[in-house]
Amino acid sequence: MTPSAPHRIGDTSAVATAFGITDTDHLVPVTTDMVTVLQSMRSDPSISILASTQPGPRPGGKDIATLRSLASQARQRLAVEGCTDAVALLDALSAMITEALGQPADRAIALFVNRAYSCWATLPVPVIDRCVIDPTFATRDLVRTLHHTPRHTVLLLSTDQARLLHGHGATLTPSPASAFPIHRRVAGKNRGPTAERPDDFLRRVDRALGAALKLNPTPLVLAAAEPTASTFHNLSRNTARLAGTVKGNHLTTPTEGLVDLIRPVLRDYLTSRGHEALVHVERRARTGRVLRDIDSAWLAARWERPEMLAVEEHYYYPARLDDTGDTLIPATDVDHPDVIDDAVDELIETVLSRGGWIALVAPGELPDNTHLALTLRSH
Repeated sequence: MTPSAPHRIGDTSAVATAFGITDTDHLVPVTTDMVTVLQSMRSDPSISILASTQPGPRPGGKDIATLRSLASQARQRLAVEGCTDAVALLDALSAMITEALGQPADRAIALFVNRAYSCWATLPVPVIDRCVIDPTFATRDLVRTLHHTPRHTVLLLSTDQARLLHGHGATLTPSPASAFPIHRRVAGKNRGPTAERPDDFLRRVDRALGAALKLNPTPLVLAAAEPTASTFHNLSRNTARLAGTVKGNHLTTPTEGLVDLIRPVLRDYLTSRGHEALVHVERRARTGRVLRDIDSAWLAARWERPEMLAVEEHYYYPARLDDTGDTLIPATDVDHPDVIDDAVDELIETVLSRGGWIALVAPGELPDNTHLALTLRSH
């Protein structure tokens, strides 16, 4: 099969209908459900395109060139593999790229298409530009996104008012908890002696916060000016998972501004969680329940009880599988149809599907020049 000529950019839904794609989305938020859906799909070929972008109202010229180049790589890969459905797949991919070029850009973009599904998303973390064609989608950067922007609760607090928001990624929505917003009780305009005392107001807020966190147990970000922030922290019974504090009164701050203020707080919180993961690895090492190379981790993740996988964010391992599926054979010819572009991505999916959790760490944080560590549960 020779490389296809440039394909007409059409409507993704129309392409999907003609192609038999039964479930198609355009721009979607990166959520746990979205990642789970993508990880559950197995269809050969599945095209994943990941590209870093410059944040702004639209992708810039360099970003556009990168996306076009990666789409061209996909076209060439499909031609080499003799894919009979290449035209429909590439039309769907082109339609998503066109749509993405008209939308605000974050730090990266991810596009996914196979015979059953297509969608794209913006990511708040940079990625390594690549085109991946495998039987499954490349979701590692989506997992990174979930870890860099975990679900969280935001308490906006002043001496007179409290609001509660639920956050995920760049989305902040009011809490469905009926107790919020909460206003301090006052007696008339002059706040006479029957007005609610400030500490009593904060305790009432804390009780409502505790009830909300029981329904939605997530890390907490407190946004409050001093001395309200310190006072609340000292009397609260619900700050065990306090990720950090945004200083100042932000009850009327626009959502976009709040997201920018909260992001570094969550980044610092996740860094501390990364350190906790490294300590956990060493604790498990004393009982002999740590595997520190991808070959043994691959086998153990399939046949034992994986607990936690700590892995460097940008560690990639192209490989083939032997006939049993239990042994990885390193590969350099990444474009070959038999090669898994990134066995680490597959390993992450296996650990997650078997009830484990993932810790993404910076290069060099794991000891002895290792790139990953898989801990196992006790039997």
